[in-house]
Amino acid sequence: MSLFSSSPAFRVIRISALLASVVFAGSLAAQSRDDIVAERMKPVGEVCLAGEACAAGGSAPAAAAGGEFSVEATYNASCSMCHASGMAGAPRTDDGAAWAARIAERGIDGLVANAISGVNAMPARGMCMTCSDENIAALVEYITTQAQ
Repeated sequence: MSLFSSSPAFRVIRISALLASVVFAGSLAAQSRDDIVAERMKPVGEVCLAGEACAAGGSAPAAAAGGEFSVEATYNASCSMCHASGMAGAPRTDDGAAWAARIAERGIDGLVANAISGVNAMPARGMCMTCSDENIAALVEYITTQAQ
């Protein structure tokens, strides 16, 4: 039986049903395509700043909630990765000669300024984005005294 061999009313119903299914399938395909595009365009992450509720779950070395700053804990969390191993050319914490040369060349204030603004492969503030300038100065003092 052909699509066009039956009565005119029946043909209209069959053609209408066929068109409706094509339109419905097209809308499903469009919806799926839109969902796929939306999925691909969604952000891969979120930014959470210190002091926001979402930052409470992180392990910020300088307490974001107003706790005490611990030089040793912050060194272990933020500085030791590079300064304990000498990674990326960082002077090792236990290398007294390297630190003595830097202190002689730049002074403690120069080392603090470098730590705050970044130097060579070290980013600004090292890896402690929550540290104040005073915290950075305390960390520089801690590292240089460990080397002696």
